Amino acid sequence: MTDRQAFSGLTVLDFSQGVAGPHATTLLALHGADVIKIEPLEGDWGRGLGKIEGDHCAHSVAFNRGKRSLALDLKAPDAIAAVNKIAAKAAVVVESFRPGVITRLGFGYEAIKKINPSVIYCSVSGFGQTGPYSKRPTVDGLIQAFSGMMVMNRLPDGTPWRQGMIAVDVTTGLYTFQALSTAILRQFRFGEGCHIDSSLMRAAAAWQGAKLMEWVHTEGNPQPLYMPAGSYKTSNGYIMLSAMRPHHFRKMFELIGRPDVAADPDLQTHENRIKNAPKIVKALNETMPARTTEEWIALLQPNEVFCERVSNYEDYLAHPHVKETGAVDWIKQDGFASMPIANIAGLPPAREDPARHHAPHVGEHSRAILGELGYSAAEIDAMVAKKAIVVPSLPARAAE
Repeated sequence: MTDRQAFSGLTVLDFSQGVAGPHATTLLALHGADVIKIEPLEGDWGRGLGKIEGDHCAHSVAFNRGKRSLALDLKAPDAIAAVNKIAAKAAVVVESFRPGVITRLGFGYEAIKKINPSVIYCSVSGFGQTGPYSKRPTVDGLIQAFSGMMVMNRLPDGTPWRQGMIAVDVTTGLYTFQALSTAILRQFRFGEGCHIDSSLMRAAAAWQGAKLMEWVHTEGNPQPLYMPAGSYKTSNGYIMLSAMRPHHFRKMFELIGRPDVAADPDLQTHENRIKNAPKIVKALNETMPARTTEEWIALLQPNEVFCERVSNYEDYLAHPHVKETGAVDWIKQDGFASMPIANIAGLPPAREDPARHHAPHVGEHSRAILGELGYSAAEIDAMVAKKAIVVPSLPARAAE
């Protein structure tokens, strides 16, 4: 593990749970920060998203890599004292409670700022810290509905459709990491802290910024960006086609044996292809099932017609290009078979630093963290006995 990462030497006090906040703090950890994950005695609720192995699921592994876990009761006096010691030295504090909860617990921005004036404090929530919906409970799918994303992602019959992954949570984590990174730079240059209000609602809008503009620009009637574009059934799967430029359009239909469409006078301009899109879709639906996806790709790609096989995750992970470029590494996590780690631009490949990608068990580092704060073994044992903290019930990861 190198000590020359961008955020090496920074302490991050991470109260966040779920996905959005933990994603942001995992990115800080992967860039070198010492992220101390504060969890309730039973663990982050995000550990239970989907199939569970021990005290982890795939999501909790993905979004908690590189952190250290301190599991405690935030209402116990001994635990409160310990957290305040961490808060006093932390460069960054992140929380994702419903607005007002962290303040009642005694760890709100104003309380932390008193003991750490230059702290960067980030609150991650569904609708933000202010406004009529600020305390409204929500999750990723509800924000997809609220923000217009489900309408943008509607089915061909017009039914609004939720994306099958937690897209808004993950995107919120990225925007939050961006905000924290620039705040850390300001803190380094000017010694100033701040309070960042990050929300799923605002992240969803930022991600869809161009679509919001388009909606207003077209008075609520956005058109396809170009035509043809979309996935079509072949004899053994699906193929994605994209023919934005006029010569791509003509070449594609000539190659697939439909010169009638290529020469159709109603389809010779960008505007007319969009206006007459049903004619194009009908021709492709009639023609593409005649061959396999691989046969079409072999015909179209050498002639610079944009197309790609519609793959699943197994296809992606097994693809020779993915393997040769090192886009994914496989890392062992306690309780799981080897797990794929998608390598991120600007970070060392996971295979070069597998220890950094370990996701902690509940309270795995409670003893070590408290020891660093000056607590004796007897004091830590007393805190365990009083259920102010927990130590892991699962064995800690074996030393590398």
